[in-house]
Amino acid sequence: MEKIWLKHYPGGVPAEVRTDLYPSLLALLEDSFRKHAALPAYKFMGRTYSFAEIDAQARALAAYLQGCGLERGDRVAIMLPNVPQYPVAVAAILRAGYVVVNLNPLYTPRELEHQLKDSGARAIVVLENFAATLQQVLDTVPTKQVILASMGDMLGSLKGALVNHAMRKTRKLVPPFQLSDAVRFNDALAQGRGRRYTAPAVGPEDIAVLQYTGGTTGVSKGAVLLHRNLVANLLQAEAWNLPALSKLPPGEQPTTVCALPLYHIFGFTANMMLSMHLGGCNILIPNPRDIGALLKELSKHRFHSFPAVNTLFNAMAHHPAFNTVDWSHLVLAVGGGMAVQQGTARLWLEKTGCPIVEGYGLSETSPSATCNPVDSAAYSGNIGLPLPSTELALLDDAGHEVGPGMAGEIAIRGPQVMAGYWQRPDETAKVMTRDGFFRTGDIGMVDERGYFRIVDRKKDMILVSGFNVYPNEIEDLISTLPGVLECAAFGVPDAKAGEAVKLVVVKKDPGLNEADIRNFCEANLTGYKRPRSIEFRDELPKSAIGKILRRELREAKA
Repeated sequence: MEKIWLKHYPGGVPAEVRTDLYPSLLALLEDSFRKHAALPAYKFMGRTYSFAEIDAQARALAAYLQGCGLERGDRVAIMLPNVPQYPVAVAAILRAGYVVVNLNPLYTPRELEHQLKDSGARAIVVLENFAATLQQVLDTVPTKQVILASMGDMLGSLKGALVNHAMRKTRKLVPPFQLSDAVRFNDALAQGRGRRYTAPAVGPEDIAVLQYTGGTTGVSKGAVLLHRNLVANLLQAEAWNLPALSKLPPGEQPTTVCALPLYHIFGFTANMMLSMHLGGCNILIPNPRDIGALLKELSKHRFHSFPAVNTLFNAMAHHPAFNTVDWSHLVLAVGGGMAVQQGTARLWLEKTGCPIVEGYGLSETSPSATCNPVDSAAYSGNIGLPLPSTELALLDDAGHEVGPGMAGEIAIRGPQVMAGYWQRPDETAKVMTRDGFFRTGDIGMVDERGYFRIVDRKKDMILVSGFNVYPNEIEDLISTLPGVLECAAFGVPDAKAGEAVKLVVVKKDPGLNEADIRNFCEANLTGYKRPRSIEFRDELPKSAIGKILRRELREAKA
């Protein structure tokens, strides 16, 4: 496809970025620590952490990890919410020569067990709030080194003790657990300060992160993100965001609201890594679901950038305390993870004066592939233009490019595209073309200016508040429940989450009821994967060869 989009780039945004400026993500981090040492890097619960402080803590933790008998390239998992221990752990793992495995802290034991086994993670940094989940699977996974963090670890002795007491005793957010061999986070730092740290030789082709996703099927698999993939996407985002960030007064540090979960690739790259590179500060929001507390926190700060998903933008804009926040310094609101809805975009612009610019990407693309120009005056309804050094094509089922004005599967080629799925060459082959395009499964169209929009989804994936939910996983699980003959899961429109999971069940046992299924889902699926609605039927629509037709179920509910 001709790169017609280049003619519509904002002024100053290059067609290509130099992806060889840093040999690795580690080199980029070291450069950031050196350049920005005196600047604040994170704000959390009234405490500010400088780049120098994060640097020192990460170096100590890296030395500790290197003394644990791990080998270069070993995987180390992180199971933390948005707390300052997260960036410390990421920098430490990369500095030690290991691979980051991002985990959702809200996973059930079944989900956690799969990812720890699949990744082969030999160590994990976990918040004590989720230690009970880890305890249930520890005997069956290769993960033997456990570093146990608590919410107050980096808040100082007095405030930290008060916060930990509130978490454990007052709010009862730490379920009982027994991990006798675990080392406390602060103890690991103390031991690391007394150990020798050896900088590893890390290059562009080394693996930096395993980012788990459903890919094209329901089996959770790790997208292999190399150091060069993440470096490229950071430099692409930096170039793309320049027209907005240039509006800041000279010398003013860019400050970003970090309400996206850092374990999600959107937050990992757009918040943590991009701010590190730019010398920016992140306001860490540990629980963005508490909109009142989020707005109360933001009312204390001056900030310029806010990446988020539609559900969060919408919930905030409708909250009665929204106007207690000073939005006058906001120059960049990026919507991603799910489609931005027109009503949300209109209300956000009306209340803040800063339009939401929608982007598009996937775990497999580190994640950003397209975005609307950041100097846009209003919401456009499309996913924007390909980023610098990125190509998009629209393909038919045979892999050929479709003609002008026709819909086709969006395929992406660029330096940010993953190396493949971890230890799954068969799944990699399904999504990668011979000439290096990644087939997304989303059906799109492009206009005469090079702006792309999504018109349908080829795969049956359900998108709940920016998180992928795969029907196969839910169906495979529910089919193991005694009393279920067969079932089908599919997505239905939802005003808050964009889509929600609908489950249709055919009973084998007449005594099976909705409560049985909900209790089973609660024990085995994290919250966003659980069916919002459950329906019982006598039979399911099927094709001539007996395949359940989810599309018919979905269209019947449209």
